[in-house]
Amino acid sequence: MDIQVSAILSLIGDTNGRVPVTSSRYAVNKLKLPVETAWRRWYHNKEVGGYVVGYKKGLVLATVRGAGHMVPSYQPERALVMISSFLKGKLPPYWKGYSGKSQ
Repeated sequence: MDIQVSAILSLIGDTNGRVPVTSSRYAVNKLKLPVETAWRRWYHNKEVGGYVVGYKKGLVLATVRGAGHMVPSYQPERALVMISSFLKGKLPPYWKGYSGKSQ
């Protein structure tokens, strides 16, 4: 049986003590895949939901702010936004109105 993968999502909680974000980024960087979309914030309800980077060949590395090792149990709404975006073949939302200033 020949299985072909068209996309892979690595979803990491940013408070994960078992598999830290730095270790995951290090491992993915070892693959030396070209970056398609640079490391950036993604948003949910006008708050930073985490960070994401998209690589060619369909790999997406995403963090979820405030989540531990089992991301959906810590941040179910943010996990749903991230997973839904991935299944649609898109990166999670970027809030174009963000200025970086307190509102």
